[in-house]
Amino acid sequence: MASKTLKSACWRLLQHWPAAFLIGLAGCSSLPTIVPDLTRRPGPPVQLEGAHGELSAVRSKAILDRLEDRSQDTGIFDHHLAREEAIVGTPLTVGNQVRLLQDGPATYQAMYAAILTARDHINMETYILDDDEVGQRFAEALIARQAEGVQVNLIRDSVGTLGTPVEFFRQLTDSGVQVLEFNPINPLLTPKEWALNQRDHRKLLIVDGHTAFLGGINISSVYSGGSFGHGSRAKKPDTESDPALAWRDTDLQLQGPVVAEFQKLFLATWEKQKGEPLSGKNYFPPPEHAGPHLVRAIGSSPDDAFSLIYATLLSAIASSEVSVNITNAYFAPDPQLLDALEAAVRRGVNVTLILPSQTDSWLVFHAGRNYYDRLLRAGVKIHERRGVILHSKTALIDGVWATVGSTNLDWRSFLHNYELNAVVLGPDFGNQVQAMFDKDLAASDAITLEQWRSRSLDLRLKEWFARIWEYWL
Repeated sequence: MASKTLKSACWRLLQHWPAAFLIGLAGCSSLPTIVPDLTRRPGPPVQLEGAHGELSAVRSKAILDRLEDRSQDTGIFDHHLAREEAIVGTPLTVGNQVRLLQDGPATYQAMYAAILTARDHINMETYILDDDEVGQRFAEALIARQAEGVQVNLIRDSVGTLGTPVEFFRQLTDSGVQVLEFNPINPLLTPKEWALNQRDHRKLLIVDGHTAFLGGINISSVYSGGSFGHGSRAKKPDTESDPALAWRDTDLQLQGPVVAEFQKLFLATWEKQKGEPLSGKNYFPPPEHAGPHLVRAIGSSPDDAFSLIYATLLSAIASSEVSVNITNAYFAPDPQLLDALEAAVRRGVNVTLILPSQTDSWLVFHAGRNYYDRLLRAGVKIHERRGVILHSKTALIDGVWATVGSTNLDWRSFLHNYELNAVVLGPDFGNQVQAMFDKDLAASDAITLEQWRSRSLDLRLKEWFARIWEYWL
């Protein structure tokens, strides 16, 4: 989420109270107990998939053994991989190149460069696409490629783009870009069953079927400045924060066989939303070996029995033996996640959370703070990132299991949103994520139990009020 998240959009929807009321009614479901359960037990051998299909069992085992040897024998591969395979079902692909991108400027620069090289198609899926300097720059780039014969297909969330003028999207469609509005707010505009509470929170860009970008970054000028230095700052209304603060976020650029898995997820969403038939482009070019990384694509939607991303994260935490490092923008955990974090601490695992100190959504901010006392008593270390709006959604388990994506640790992401994450395995990429985590940790303030119990009555009242609403946030 970003400048116009569902949280902030709801305030605008209150001007049309029936719609806001229906959002509340639509949320009456609950998180199930995750199946399969997370008890450790032997699983089937993990099969890897490369540029030319499934690898042999011997080659798969050799690759995993090599990674385990380089991971300081944490046990993460032995205890985790087979269960993740059973939970998710998508292939663990070998031969990928993964680039870690921090903040808007670096991410946008990489995206622009990829768009300019497009020769066949561009598929883009986003929650927010603002009509501002950044949004117009993207629109101009997409229109220019469409004019050169590159087919551009865009999925934009109806609530996330609620404040973006119709004229902005008309300039795209007039140029030939196919624009699909995900679950329109107006029920008369949807060709399928109206599901207002289901939102597309994914951020995905695929160029020519061989390069993909995903993470937490929307298309908005709030990301114009870097979070570790000085740069332009976009004004941010209706927050508890300083409007001049930069946004701290994380994305990935991927190449290799895993891109086809993300492409499948994009095309499946287009089909489910009954978009116009897509032109016959080369959406699945022959995959190529691009690098050394093992990656799994994971998409979650309310149509699933449970959030696959949520189940995978719980499984990874349950498998942890050394460390659990989580950075997340919107933290309103359910009982299973709380239990998993506490159980990890009891096993001797070092569990550290980096959470926001300021936010664009005070309700979910204070709902999450309501759990600080319980977590601190259990031994979980909590730090709040200062001087920025923290929007990253990352986790690193035992230094070798990493995930980056769009998923927040709140009920909305687990129950109601379409979300998208990548899981990257191995110590090389893990070291990069650890360095990023350490950098954020150095720019964060530790929260102690003594300090937290001396907080003001005003904060306690906000936490109490926010917790009432956390299910619908």
